[in-house]
Amino acid sequence: MCIKSRIVPYFDKHHPGLQLNEITPKHIQDFYSYELRERGVTTNTVIRRHANIRKALQYAFKIGLIESNPADKVERPKKNHFTGGFYNEKELEQLFGLVKGRTIELGVILAAFYGLRRSEALGLKWSAIDFDQKTITIRHTVTQVCVDGKSIIVEKDRTKTKSSYRTLPLVPPFEELLRTLKTKQEQNRSLCGGVYCKKDAEYIYVNDIGELVKPGYITEHFPNMLKKNGMRKIRFHDLRHSCASLLYANGVSLKEIQEWLGHSDISTTSNIYTHLDFNSKIASANAIMGVYPA
Repeated sequence: MCIKSRIVPYFDKHHPGLQLNEITPKHIQDFYSYELRERGVTTNTVIRRHANIRKALQYAFKIGLIESNPADKVERPKKNHFTGGFYNEKELEQLFGLVKGRTIELGVILAAFYGLRRSEALGLKWSAIDFDQKTITIRHTVTQVCVDGKSIIVEKDRTKTKSSYRTLPLVPPFEELLRTLKTKQEQNRSLCGGVYCKKDAEYIYVNDIGELVKPGYITEHFPNMLKKNGMRKIRFHDLRHSCASLLYANGVSLKEIQEWLGHSDISTTSNIYTHLDFNSKIASANAIMGVYPA
């Protein structure tokens, strides 16, 4: 995807006519510098670019098109340590009030309360809801990719990782919201008749004419809504971090947070949410204050 949209256009513009066997480590290093300084991408993005370039050149080396892989001599930027931003309880209450009744409400609640990824929220199907057992099972995803300049929706009946497949309790307020949405969809289906989209009927997150809400809608509308209402800027994915922070503040352990969020490894949870450990460190410091020298 990024090869056609980012890498090839760069080399076509800055090194027109450059042959495969003429590519040097400096050509690649200059591209990384351009991405970082001129386009302002993150080092993590450049690392992904590097992986794509190296893989392509390694294949060229393997079949004898080039004598060596120039990407092996390039200094890859160091990965950024990520710390998720998050909303506190008061900010979340304000946010919930703002999204009430809007199309984006379902996504916000699924991300902030259940800690779902955007792909998991959009991929939620009615078959994943058990109103009798009061459970919600995360097992489908919807993502958006760009292929040859065209945006394509990818629907998968599987989650990001095996651990991402998880079952969570269906709490009464969310059950009420789901039943309201189900009634609304039935009414819209009746009102729209043949115009109503039947293709996406199995999905929960659809618009008034039954079409699946696209990932781009969330990406575009969430920051615009925050800005319009004067709220502190965070990413939609940071609502997932907000969920983790609230869980920890209410005595939930990192191991339990790992299972709630669907992380495959607890180190992922602890690395992302290192700020959550600080209160326990304060408690540890207070415990030994009695022996601190006067």
